[in-house]
Amino acid sequence: MLLLLSDHRVTLFGTLIKHGCPHYFPLYNLDNKSLHYQKICIYFCRLKQPNVAYFSTCFFAARFFMKVGFYVNNPACVIFSFFSLQTDLTALKLAALESNKDLDLEKKEGRIDDLLRANCDLRRPRDDQQKLLEKYKERLKKCITMSKKLLVEKSTQEKKACREKSMRDRLRLGHFTTVRHGAPFTKQWTDGYAFQNLVKHQERINQQREDIERQRKLLTKRKPPSASSAQIPTSNSEPKQRKAKTVNGSESDPLLKPSLPQLLTVAEYHEQEEISKLRLGHLKKEEAEIQAELEHLERHRLLIIYFFIRNISCTAFDMFEQRYVAVKIHQLNKNWREEKKENYHEHACREYRIHKQLDHPRIVKLFDYFSLDTDTFCTVLEYCEGNDLNFYMKQHKLVSEKEARSIVMQIVNALRYLNQIRPPIIHYDLKPGNILLVDGTACGEIKITDFGLSKIMDDENYGVDGIDLTSQGAGTYWYLPPECFVIGKEPPKISSNVDVWSVGVIFFQCLYGRKPFGHNQSQQDILQENTILKATEVQFPVKPVASNEAKAFIRRCLAYRKEDRVHDSYLLPHMRRSSSSPASSSIISC
Repeated sequence: MLLLLSDHRVTLFGTLIKHGCPHYFPLYNLDNKSLHYQKICIYFCRLKQPNVAYFSTCFFAARFFMKVGFYVNNPACVIFSFFSLQTDLTALKLAALESNKDLDLEKKEGRIDDLLRANCDLRRPRDDQQKLLEKYKERLKKCITMSKKLLVEKSTQEKKACREKSMRDRLRLGHFTTVRHGAPFTKQWTDGYAFQNLVKHQERINQQREDIERQRKLLTKRKPPSASSAQIPTSNSEPKQRKAKTVNGSESDPLLKPSLPQLLTVAEYHEQEEISKLRLGHLKKEEAEIQAELEHLERHRLLIIYFFIRNISCTAFDMFEQRYVAVKIHQLNKNWREEKKENYHEHACREYRIHKQLDHPRIVKLFDYFSLDTDTFCTVLEYCEGNDLNFYMKQHKLVSEKEARSIVMQIVNALRYLNQIRPPIIHYDLKPGNILLVDGTACGEIKITDFGLSKIMDDENYGVDGIDLTSQGAGTYWYLPPECFVIGKEPPKISSNVDVWSVGVIFFQCLYGRKPFGHNQSQQDILQENTILKATEVQFPVKPVASNEAKAFIRRCLAYRKEDRVHDSYLLPHMRRSSSSPASSSIISC
């Protein structure tokens, strides 16, 4: 019994079947005694016209593994086929399979119920944790808001206190005043009353010293002839002197010629001499106290000046990372063309991306950089509480050799890291102002900062002799080597030996309190007089005394030819080899 319902399903033996879906149908054998089930799949399609070749193809393709039958109902419209597979399933086996299937289904349904109950049990604590998380997020948000408020209040109070202290110290320490020199106006520092009082006190001490020296000269004229002949005067010697005075007239007579100073006895002379020495010693003590007070005031004045100089940097607090950071503001020249600004900004961003990847304990970390406008962008750096080495040396003048060795070792360690990474980096602006003292003392850790002039030695620009110095004229001239000042048709070649020269200058300045080349010269004078180009040999002062090992190391760093200079990638091994250089004990032993 066959009934065609549609293009996608038919009814066969009372069973609704679909295209390509297998079904079991009960069939009897030829003897009509044994019942077996046959799996039949129906495939049908629509043909515009009967096609005998289609039947032949289907039969030929299926004759190896199945029985094929064709049923045609309205050959012009629909043709479908089915194949059957023999099976040995009996009714008992099929009933057993159905029973097992029902049992499996019941087990699965029970398992599903168990999983649903477990899911409900787990969903409850998850919802509780989610609510708790939202509660903590809200609490954290309130904490951040309150922290922000407290930080703003603290910053406002500190700013107010600093302003009040500056106003109080303005009269005591000094202040900047605007002075006109011709047409332009310039700012000039004017000392306060504390410095003026010290100057007046020093003038009084100088006047007293002059009086004491004058009295000592007069005392020398009244000195007895000799200790042997200048015995205690006899009883008749004094009347003779008085008699001579009487003959010559009164001592106080202004019309008479002044007489020679009266000679003193040995006891009187020694008494006056002892008084003069005591007075001179007291004046020296007062002068030392004045000098100490002057240095103390100078430190406070440097703090004020340093605060004014560092107004382009500020301290901020990262609310998400909960840490203090240093924010440095970079402003471009507004007179530059837009193209030049874009090129500078791209170059700066490239350097900052590389700096952000640096990870070394002796290098200040760069956390982020962003633009405020077309002329201003900011860098977010690691915050260090201490001042830089330049400020420390202005306060203490000198750094002991042990402390200087420690500083140089840490700088060299950072330079070695910069030279080993790929691509290597030249700092190019190493100087005491870019070396931060973490705890404010020279005996602690240091960090190198300010990579604004750094050079990247990538494969495209790096050659055998180094890379081209495209920014000639930039940097701090006292700390740059001679090759940076060579002028020719092509730009000079530089390498990491630039930083090695800077290390030698910094070490020299720490030990002697002065720069080895162009100490009292301005950058313009150094450039005009070719001071660094003439710096073929370093001269060491007699005092303060430094070890021969330290001097030898400085000579190797300040070698005129860059090829003779200590290369920073081999600096530490070279310093450890005492046989190759006497600087090993000087640098490593600290």
